[in-house]
Amino acid sequence: MKAMLLTRVGRLEDAPLELADLPAPVPTAGELLIKVSACGVCHTELDEIEGRTPPPHLPVVPGHQVVGTVAALGTTDLGHDPESQKGDSPRRSKRRNPVQSPRFRPCPAVPRFRIGDRVGVAWIFSACGECEYCRSGQENLCHDFKATGRDANGGYAEYMTVPEGFAHSIPEVFTDAEAAPLLCAGAVGYRSLRLAGWGLGHNPNSAAELGHVPRSTLGLTGFGASGHLVLKTVWHQYPKTRVYVFARSKDEQVFARELGATWAGDTNNEPPEQLDAIIDTTPVWGPVVAALANLKPGGRLVINAIRKEEIDKQGLLGLDYAKHLWMEKEIKSVANVTRQDVTEFLELAARIPIKPEVQEYALEDANQALLDLKERRIRGAKVLRID
Repeated sequence: MKAMLLTRVGRLEDAPLELADLPAPVPTAGELLIKVSACGVCHTELDEIEGRTPPPHLPVVPGHQVVGTVAALGTTDLGHDPESQKGDSPRRSKRRNPVQSPRFRPCPAVPRFRIGDRVGVAWIFSACGECEYCRSGQENLCHDFKATGRDANGGYAEYMTVPEGFAHSIPEVFTDAEAAPLLCAGAVGYRSLRLAGWGLGHNPNSAAELGHVPRSTLGLTGFGASGHLVLKTVWHQYPKTRVYVFARSKDEQVFARELGATWAGDTNNEPPEQLDAIIDTTPVWGPVVAALANLKPGGRLVINAIRKEEIDKQGLLGLDYAKHLWMEKEIKSVANVTRQDVTEFLELAARIPIKPEVQEYALEDANQALLDLKERRIRGAKVLRID
């Protein structure tokens, strides 16, 4: 199979991903073999490639916004012909079931998916299923959290495997390219919005329990794949919420206004009013300090980034307690996503429906797609086509 392989950590400008021919993976018991049709391109891949959250081993196939069809169901008999599995139930896995939480029961003997079903894979590839976080539905905090495309081969390839319990059904309303960004940019944006105080879903840390209801003004710092999906979600679910977008790019500011933002300006601009909450999706520190100054008393900054770069870290020295943190302002990070986040957001996005703006690239152009993302040539989400 063809795959874009990361063989070394380094600058993205040096095109570190290499097109390679690899053996197609073989699914073991409890796994699915997926024939990949589309894979979203995420800023987290930049963090992996450039060493801010490096893979534990190299080489590895990146990609964690994966859409494709089930090509085979894993069995304990590795010589079994996948074609003979159509309609059959594979042997039940003797391995421990992933995440036995109230929301995710052990996998039944009859598989959830059949050959030909369209499925998606998100950032969460697996978790231990036994720790306090997994048992309480917070598998995103599991000490044994495995990330797709970092800890296990991902979707920058023609085929990949995944534990069946961590695959998601894709609603028919979406094309493959439209569905891919929903699995990460959409799901983590959905989680960020809930943590910011908007009462979506059924998470234990809902807005009512956070004591921040009602909230009427939301800021979005950075306006890429995740930001534009958050705006679309708010626009449909909370039409009275005023959304203020902070972005360095004039094109992103124009795009935000086209999608219904109340106001759009530079990350260092002051909005017309102070805000209840701000979601920061940027890779740098400056917008964090600026955002804190734009919060109301009791306001919350939610940082939706897996890592921050070092290039402007000195800017934190400009933090003034009275201006930026006093009056019970809060800072909260977003750590990964749970399967429940992905499931709920896919259902919500299909009902509305929310469809991302998508720019497509060929698989072999993955380096260019990532470089365009790094250089902020963004309008919506970037997706690789795997033909």
